[in-house]
Amino acid sequence: MHIRRSLTFLSLSLFFLPSLTPPTLASPIRKIDTEVPCEILVAGGGLAGVATAYEALLAGRTVCITEITDWVGGQLSSQGVSALDERATQRTKLFYSRGYLDLRQRIEKYYQQLNPGKCWVSESCFLPKDAHQILAQMLQDVAKEGKGTLKWFPSTVIKELQTTGSGSGQQIQSVIAIEHAPAPGAPGLNVEPLSKNLEDFYRYENSGKFTKKIIRFVPPKPEKSQPTKPPADWYVVDATETGELVALAGVPYKLGIDPRTHLEPSAASDKNDPYCTQGFTYTFAMEATAEPQQHTLPSFYQQYAPYYSYELKRLASFPLVFTYRRILNITPGAETEFSNIKFTEPMPGDISMQNWTWGNDYRPGTKDDNLVLTQEQLQATGQLKPGGWKGGLRTETLRKGEEHSIGYFYWLVAGTTDSQLGDGVKQPHPNNRLLAGLDSPMGTAHGLSKYPYIREGRRIIGRPGMGYSKGFMVSEIDISRRNYRDDDYYSKNLPPDMYKRLLTSLSGLEIVKVIRGEISADSIKRRSRSTIYPDSVGIAHYAIDFHPCMTQSPPEKPGNTEKPGERRGAGQAYPFQVPLRAMIPQKVDNMLVVGKSIATSHIAAAAYRVHAFEWSSGAAAGITLDFVFQQGILPYQLVENLLRREPKLEALKKRLDSSNNPTAFPNTSLFNENWADWK
Repeated sequence: MHIRRSLTFLSLSLFFLPSLTPPTLASPIRKIDTEVPCEILVAGGGLAGVATAYEALLAGRTVCITEITDWVGGQLSSQGVSALDERATQRTKLFYSRGYLDLRQRIEKYYQQLNPGKCWVSESCFLPKDAHQILAQMLQDVAKEGKGTLKWFPSTVIKELQTTGSGSGQQIQSVIAIEHAPAPGAPGLNVEPLSKNLEDFYRYENSGKFTKKIIRFVPPKPEKSQPTKPPADWYVVDATETGELVALAGVPYKLGIDPRTHLEPSAASDKNDPYCTQGFTYTFAMEATAEPQQHTLPSFYQQYAPYYSYELKRLASFPLVFTYRRILNITPGAETEFSNIKFTEPMPGDISMQNWTWGNDYRPGTKDDNLVLTQEQLQATGQLKPGGWKGGLRTETLRKGEEHSIGYFYWLVAGTTDSQLGDGVKQPHPNNRLLAGLDSPMGTAHGLSKYPYIREGRRIIGRPGMGYSKGFMVSEIDISRRNYRDDDYYSKNLPPDMYKRLLTSLSGLEIVKVIRGEISADSIKRRSRSTIYPDSVGIAHYAIDFHPCMTQSPPEKPGNTEKPGERRGAGQAYPFQVPLRAMIPQKVDNMLVVGKSIATSHIAAAAYRVHAFEWSSGAAAGITLDFVFQQGILPYQLVENLLRREPKLEALKKRLDSSNNPTAFPNTSLFNENWADWK
């Protein structure tokens, strides 16, 4: 497994140079270069998008996938997080969607072991570039097996949506995308960091770096033998990392911190804060070497140095941090431990992927530096005007996140400061080098991931219904294991009415008696399971895990702190479900949302983001869309009235379960509140 390595100083120099060509002004749309029909258009080639395609291809559908990078896999590949985030019990029981199990098996077959990195954060750590190859082969294989048709569009971004209708009942009629390829004589893809080219990707006109191909995606032409017109000719799935189509379609969504309510009692604010999303991370791979390496001080290092830290004394060990997400280990090192954590010593040739909260996490949280632009910011910058979309991100914050990550590498190998633990803790570790080059683990000349790992973006608000007058949403108390009665914070800080509603909402089978006033909410034991949804189409399990935004701008400001109260909602969660209502946006009837943009609250989203969840939501979408095609209905019609029996919803759930895409964990019922063994 030979990896050509570029010199680190060449990699770093890419951050010092200005853009290779000056910016150009946007121009009106040119002629469409090609028109592509598909039954299902998946925007975003991350794990949720791949899983959508996986199941739809097995069902024989024609699926188009667009992806801003040239790799499939999202957080597993182009974002570099090639360490499967799993919970112990679910992993032991291997209770996952069939496609996710297929992925795990292929990883093990490829390396002849499941954990070639011998990491200790996961049972499976491996190279991001291999994840891309494995997933690409999976899609080819299922397309052949199911007689489906896959149309793959790498290096392609969505630019515009053309919709019909207004208000409710809208449908997406066509989608315009832009595919970019290196211009003659230009450096090529993955040479410069994303921030230098992101806005260029979204411009219609050619540039000095890229030639553009304008694509219009449309539904297939109806067959002459088709007896009646279906309610939707095709479907569009938003599987982008930040909910780009959610913003373009104008459907209601949330961003950042939700206001404190009885459903979100641990919220850090009593009002919405759209600027504070979870931190994003440019990951990188570094290799241990036998000899010390020469490391060039980045010109921007002193700006970011006040941020970096091991964070906690129990984590203040370079070998511990290196092996945490070690993604390749060829020569076994000696067994050792630190803070009761056992691992093997790093050896020359070992490769580590870095994704560290007080390291390369970049955590903006104010109106001056937030990454994912709000609706108001999008309007102010003209991105919601026809042809104005540029990706919906603050490019300057991306750039600073890139510098911040390169600075963290330098801190690991040469730094001697620690912002949280003080002097005398951090020692230099020069026997390491940044892996950069187009054949490196990240596949980039600069060594950073092709796209940042996004923990949180735009989150839709589902459609209003019984119990959800303002729109459906999975909230904190739907999944958290926290005993709110035993924690004095809630009784002392929540208004009395809010605290009473919190306890009432957690009353389980006794809730009717509590509402009638027959018993007091204070006197009953809270339910000890997650909310059970009649429309569940998937499952997931992970802790409510926070990487909070920072209080002041810029995030690296000396003495800066995490936003107060943001970690209050963090903690363990019960195994939880993925409701179909969370995937159906308001207003647009032929669109589904998968992955991190489904209808969850800010706190719940901290658990609804890991690999297996993304896959489960995507698999549910792929099968659901094939099902509604067959039934001649729209997805929202499956969940219009859940107070009465819905045979078609039952049939969909039966199909999901019978195809080994579970909709509930074993023994899930209103009466089973014994989930202590699920870790």
